[in-house]
Amino acid sequence: MQKPLAIAAAAAALALLPGGASAQEVFGGVYAHAVDTPFTLETTETGSVDVAVGVRFGGIEALDFIGSPEPYVVGSLNTSGDTSFAGVGLAWTIGNGPVYVRPGIGIVVHDGPEFRVNPETGYRTDLGSRVLFEPEIGVGYRISESVSAEAHWMHISQGQIFDGDQNPGIDMIGLRVNVGF
Repeated sequence: MQKPLAIAAAAAALALLPGGASAQEVFGGVYAHAVDTPFTLETTETGSVDVAVGVRFGGIEALDFIGSPEPYVVGSLNTSGDTSFAGVGLAWTIGNGPVYVRPGIGIVVHDGPEFRVNPETGYRTDLGSRVLFEPEIGVGYRISESVSAEAHWMHISQGQIFDGDQNPGIDMIGLRVNVGF
């Protein structure tokens, strides 16, 4: 999938949000791409930088029984031509003081290779599916009433649901700034 197609998918997802939804916050961050963590297997993508931007909307009151999650749209562009993605998800902001935690879960579409094999090991290193899950978590600090900064982690993988033989994923760790309206 080409990068413009991934961006178009994110725009289409944004258009599908309920008419009453209004942006509450925009965010952007810089991430280390393909960080080695216990959640990933080798993809042969290392040493590059991702730039992620997004929009977060107000909490969904109809889902207050699970904490009124906040829908978001996110896009991440890899600056070295490795895997980029765009998608949608739900996040929860936990904590009213200056420090908070923001877990989230989304679904993304990526532009990584459909088939890739590590020549040294012979193992497949592609992500196994064009559509991936995107769990994330941030620990943030409210700098002012409308600005916060987060140490943030995003992970993309298919969880062996679409291809039970493999599950490499990509972890991104970085800093994100949020600006509310």
